[in-house]
Amino acid sequence: MSKFRNDPPFAKKSFGQNFLIGQNFIDKIINAANPGPADTIVEIGPGRGALTECLLYQAGEVVAVELDRDLASLLREKFAGCSNFRLIEADAVNLDFATVLHTEQAPAKLVANLPYNVSTAILRSLADQKHLFSEMVLMFQREVAERITAKPGTSERGFLTVIVEANFEVERLFDVPPTAFRPIPKVWSSVVRLKPKFVEIADENLFVGLISVGFAQRRKTILNNLKNQFPEAQRMLERSKIDPMRRAETLTLDEWLELASAS
Repeated sequence: MSKFRNDPPFAKKSFGQNFLIGQNFIDKIINAANPGPADTIVEIGPGRGALTECLLYQAGEVVAVELDRDLASLLREKFAGCSNFRLIEADAVNLDFATVLHTEQAPAKLVANLPYNVSTAILRSLADQKHLFSEMVLMFQREVAERITAKPGTSERGFLTVIVEANFEVERLFDVPPTAFRPIPKVWSSVVRLKPKFVEIADENLFVGLISVGFAQRRKTILNNLKNQFPEAQRMLERSKIDPMRRAETLTLDEWLELASAS
């Protein structure tokens, strides 16, 4: 097997495409996902099928979700002889995964080299559908991986961090250099494992709203951010035993949950 895969069609900037071609990193992602004959694997953005080809050897079924028509055509032809391959032409950001999975079976695994330009949007969508998956092995731009794994008190911590913490156990696995892709991006990537968790949230809309407003202006205190949209912000912070002079990035997930329950 060649070290690099560099067949047409070419990557499209409009889709944020960078095709993974380094076989060493393909193997590491496959090992992290550990597909077995009883597993259904969902792959978002299969591209030219580098990961797909390896997954098909080991998984019971691979459901590939591809938006690009040219790549979908390539994949359909390339894997026409694979009975365990199923192609869904759709935008993963808006896809209801329950409609393409056999929900009576065990939860699926998800593997993806996410396009940089929609990775955050896809992650938000996956958080809403986490009950369909046992785990996810996802590749992000390294900056995004640093955001979703940021600890309280660090500058990288933000809205996305807390949303991910509320929905997943997160494990950062390894970094991937630009040279492992074609075309070569300007940034490094990171592979992250997400395992769904189910935290009790009384009012999810309120919880998300508090986080969104709390991080609206990072230099402001949590009180100054919240008080314009939450008139009871001072009382909520007091009931939660949170110093109103703190900034949003210092709050832990438990403190955000306590704040949401103090309304």
